[in-house]
Amino acid sequence: MRRLTPLLAAAVLAGCGAAPRAADRPAPSATPAPLPAANGALPKGASAFAAQLSDVATRLDRAVDRWDGRTAPPDDVTLLALRQQRLLYRLAARPSLARAVLPRLHGRTRADARDVIAAQHALAVLNRPTKHRRFRTGPAAPAATLQRYYREGTRRSHVAWPLLAAVNLVESNFNKLRNDSTAGAQGPMQFIPSTWATYGRGDVHDPHAAILAAARFLHAGGAPANERAALYRYNPSPLYVSAVERYARVIRRDRRGFEELYAWQVFVRTPNGLRRLTGPGHGA
Repeated sequence: MRRLTPLLAAAVLAGCGAAPRAADRPAPSATPAPLPAANGALPKGASAFAAQLSDVATRLDRAVDRWDGRTAPPDDVTLLALRQQRLLYRLAARPSLARAVLPRLHGRTRADARDVIAAQHALAVLNRPTKHRRFRTGPAAPAATLQRYYREGTRRSHVAWPLLAAVNLVESNFNKLRNDSTAGAQGPMQFIPSTWATYGRGDVHDPHAAILAAARFLHAGGAPANERAALYRYNPSPLYVSAVERYARVIRRDRRGFEELYAWQVFVRTPNGLRRLTGPGHGA
């Protein structure tokens, strides 16, 4: 199933041995801080950068706890997730800054940052900058609905739902990015027609059908016993395997991981750098 994997702003759910909330995140303050502006400037120094990333992670956890996942993310989840995403993407783009910031983070915040940075490094190599291409975007199915589909895939094909969610994230940002690949792969899980003919049932663009087909394909490729082999069969690139595994770790690490990655926006790589296609103030 070789095809161009869309670059995400790069994603995911409860259960499957998810860890409790890490103790490194500070207690709530008496007066809530204002929500970050969608295109507001990011901190410059390592200490300020680490402090903001830790604060945003804490506030995003609380915002996700207030959201049931059955509707679109509320404003606080959207803006905090976007700031988290921008901060982590800045670290991925600037290794020297990442080396200075990561030791100042703790617990889950540091672990998630390491995984996202590594995933973005892999995707940056895998996905060349795109020129003069029209991108089609659309809304994802509700997070709670996708979670139900992933779990159904687990029940039917024994593939861990965080892996299915991570594939869905890397392939299409949960179907927010609607383009076919240059190799003709289609739908939220990016199946080429010949593979869909074997593993698909119904419409390749339907998230439910596509997620169950991906579960069947990954099981046939060796999951859950050998997830790496299954992912390599899905897309024969070690970079792809690394990116999906890293995002799956974020999802497995804490029950909020899925919802937080789900709230991230779609970014694509262009010759001029990353371009945001969705979310508040997109295009900046």
